[in-house]
Amino acid sequence: MAKNPTCIGVVAAAIFDNQGRWLMYRRPDHKQHGGLWEFPGGKVEVGETPENALIREIEEELGIQLDAGSLRPVGCARNDPEAGEGGIVILLYTASGWSGKLAALEGGRFDWFTPDEIDLLDKPPLDAVLCQKLFL
Repeated sequence: MAKNPTCIGVVAAAIFDNQGRWLMYRRPDHKQHGGLWEFPGGKVEVGETPENALIREIEEELGIQLDAGSLRPVGCARNDPEAGEGGIVILLYTASGWSGKLAALEGGRFDWFTPDEIDLLDKPPLDAVLCQKLFL
């Protein structure tokens, strides 16, 4: 029987404001890809839809509640499942509606950037791929 590598499902939010800026999250230094900027999000748990997982992850990470009706899938990126870290597939959604006060609840930090500024940020490889899909 052939070996079938498995992939972890991850969701991320490209949250934008009315000034042409996008929210990026800087990972805490002690975590994998620490210090790099990414679209916020996290793993899809068993029994969750990607949209429900994204709403939960953003609330846990940033303290805001995404408006489910504003979520739009815009692309995905995946790494090579045999490349040491295991397989990851990230589904990226845009989100224009949210409520609450932003807070970095897991020790990282966040900021708003234009697409040109995001291009200059140090990002994990899959987030760099997602940026290309989002901003082209």
